[in-house]
Amino acid sequence: MEAKWLAVTAIAPVAWGSNYYVTREFLPAGHPLYGALFRALPAGLLLLAIRPRRPARMWRLLVLGTLNVGAFFVLIYVAAQQLPTSLASTVMATSPVVMMLFAWLVLADPPRARHLTGAALGIAGVALLLLTGVTGVSPAGVLASVAAMTMSSFGYVLAKKWGSELDVLSLTAWQLIAGALVLLPVAAVVETPPHLDGRALLGFGYVTVVATAVAFAAWFAGLRHLDAGTVGLVGLLNPVTGVLLGTVIAVEALSTRQVAGLALVLAGIVVPHVGRRRSRSYASRCGESIAEAGFSDDRALRRG
Repeated sequence: MEAKWLAVTAIAPVAWGSNYYVTREFLPAGHPLYGALFRALPAGLLLLAIRPRRPARMWRLLVLGTLNVGAFFVLIYVAAQQLPTSLASTVMATSPVVMMLFAWLVLADPPRARHLTGAALGIAGVALLLLTGVTGVSPAGVLASVAAMTMSSFGYVLAKKWGSELDVLSLTAWQLIAGALVLLPVAAVVETPPHLDGRALLGFGYVTVVATAVAFAAWFAGLRHLDAGTVGLVGLLNPVTGVLLGTVIAVEALSTRQVAGLALVLAGIVVPHVGRRRSRSYASRCGESIAEAGFSDDRALRRG
């Protein structure tokens, strides 16, 4: 059953990784806030049309929408303007560790050694994949990137804590709608609405349906059925997808450094589950031994 939810959760970072290419090639440049608004609001309304449920505590959805969508998109925009993509992505790759810490504080779920090991491998792998002689780092960009990572990590843990009162589709829908309402006044002040041609509409169709509605629903479904540490580690597939997709489209071979980074990221995702299966197997063998011993003792008593 865990493998099923791991596969479902993986849809989100893979879709988000593909979003880099679609945004760059299909969406109008210079309108990141309206782009985020056009991404979040239609996706939220689409999911709400599928599952029209009204939450009992609307304020919670406003908080989650601000953390996970609205403020997150604005901060990511600032980070993208101030930092190289490689550095911003590496900062975001620390999210699994921060999610584990918030899960400890909010859910009383302490970090497990296997998850911390996986996170260390994954962060090192992302650094190898992306970091290549970064210079001229902007402190404001670093702060924005760290804030975006911290806010979304906290928001995901809160969604796990508060999300039980709604089904996953309704929970996702209301977060996207609330996030869009936060984005709207910022976009109206900072930007002018972009002109949308057929290519842009096609791009927004993919971003809205696949990279937002489906991806966020898969992510929050994973948070409902898996622990926060596991979900955070699966999120490392995001930069991996971006690098692999860019390599395929550019028809270029991966460098030795990138291959090593890719191997470390995948190890960071897989190793914790290997350790868990071994622990379960050991526990199962112990249980069987105890049961057999009890059965033998019972037979001996009957003989006596």
